[in-house]
Amino acid sequence: MYTHYSIVLSLIFTNLLLFSSLSPTTAAGGSWMLLQRSVGISAMHMQLLQNDRVVMYDRTDFGPSNLSLPGGKCLRDPKAKIKVDCTAHSIEYNVITNTFRPLMVLSDVWCSSGSVLPDGTLVQTGGFNSGERRVRKFRPCSTCDWEEIPLALSARRWYATNHILPDGRQIIFGGRRQYNYEFYPKDEATQNVFDLRFLAETNDNGIENNLYPYVFLQPDGNLFIFANNRAILFDYTKNKVVKTFPAIPDGEPRNYPSTGSAVMLPLNVDAKFIEVEVLVCGGAPKGSYDKANSHGIFVEALRTCARIKITDQNPQWVMETMPQPRVMVDMLLLPNGNVLLINGGSAGAAGWEIGRKPALNPVLYHTNNPVGKRFELQNPTTIPRMYHSTAILLRDGRVLVGGSNPHSSYNFTGVLFPTELRLEAFSPSYLDPEFAYLRPAIQFPASSVKLRHGQALKVGFTVPGKVDSTRLSVTILSPSFNTHSFSMNQRLLILSTTKYRLRGNKKYEVEVTIPGSGNVAPSGYYILYLVHKEIPSIGIWVQLSDRK
Repeated sequence: MYTHYSIVLSLIFTNLLLFSSLSPTTAAGGSWMLLQRSVGISAMHMQLLQNDRVVMYDRTDFGPSNLSLPGGKCLRDPKAKIKVDCTAHSIEYNVITNTFRPLMVLSDVWCSSGSVLPDGTLVQTGGFNSGERRVRKFRPCSTCDWEEIPLALSARRWYATNHILPDGRQIIFGGRRQYNYEFYPKDEATQNVFDLRFLAETNDNGIENNLYPYVFLQPDGNLFIFANNRAILFDYTKNKVVKTFPAIPDGEPRNYPSTGSAVMLPLNVDAKFIEVEVLVCGGAPKGSYDKANSHGIFVEALRTCARIKITDQNPQWVMETMPQPRVMVDMLLLPNGNVLLINGGSAGAAGWEIGRKPALNPVLYHTNNPVGKRFELQNPTTIPRMYHSTAILLRDGRVLVGGSNPHSSYNFTGVLFPTELRLEAFSPSYLDPEFAYLRPAIQFPASSVKLRHGQALKVGFTVPGKVDSTRLSVTILSPSFNTHSFSMNQRLLILSTTKYRLRGNKKYEVEVTIPGSGNVAPSGYYILYLVHKEIPSIGIWVQLSDRK
């Protein structure tokens, strides 16, 4: 299965490069390729699933999309702009074949959230109006479609954040005027919502600046929660704040609508004590949203990132300066542990018509470089990706980029940034042909192998050139749910390597240990990469669980 998928991926990528009229832009610092001139919808939300398909959706009250539903299907929603809508607002994109099919959502999914259950089912929660308390499920199969559960949530969830928990449940934080959290699925003890004062304390009156809070599960089982310009360590089992971190020194907001982004940097599980660092980048200065909305003044976005080692006894933020200001930026963990900053603008804020100066150049953040030498500007796209744009990492190491619709409807003419239906891929420089001699190829295990917490795993691979065994690593990535510049559930683990050996002519094997704790690696699907001198292989899917 893995070998077949790898060959198909390689052939598709090569054919697109050689024969398509959609020619790529190439230069030092990565390359861009247009994959689809239109997928019919504006990809406001994205999730990669374990069958190499990507589920995307926008909202049902944009008006008709450019993609019809099959078989005469129509959505009837009395609260929507179009009461009877026979067009799709969700698609399933097939990465292998570069094709897509329409899906049907039954209520408004605008500004919702989600995560993937351990069995691979995408669970999406909340939205607007008819969708604000709904849960939707999408099970990966070639003919599956959305299933909806009315009133499955205890509170209205609009601009909320989800995170998968070690026991397979998901926890859902906040949303507009919701200073609380809840769990899904529910049991007798979790039927209601639980107050969280931190969400009220970080709310800027009339503007908010704390929506889509950044949430990361920690190795100790607690949750790191960042909103506005500060963070806490939270014990969700006791509804208790364990620790309060200092505010970012500049005091500027980093959450919607002053939208920046954040990642938890890769966890080195080989260490006796796992250090945890969080990186927060971009955003908009205080007052930017109001100035843009009320006065047409578009303030320059923030140029800074803030990095904190939260496991230190006295953690402090360290400020860094990006090559350019950035608002509505997406941050993605790459297989080699670096971070890609992509999408967004350099002025204004998140919201209808108030972003300016598209930031066309991705930026590579070299995680382990010294301060002052971490940022590397990449080759630009030609397509502005402003409010409501998305990006996710694919198994072959490319980054899928879509969306951008800063309008309250589909609007293609007479506007500064038209609704964007095109889908493109950015190939980081590690995919450049000049690094082919360093690139490993995984021979075993087969894709979709089932793993248990704490088990040893042998990974066989080949490398065309000379291997530096001191610069080999195996990483596993949890694919994220991406919307509004935040990738929920994103985590990259650097596995503990115990053995390395030569198996034959340019054939090698490493043995690694899967993390033993669900706090470090919650059960579910991951992409496993072998990385050599920062050049990753095509990944394989693995499913991690406690079951034998």
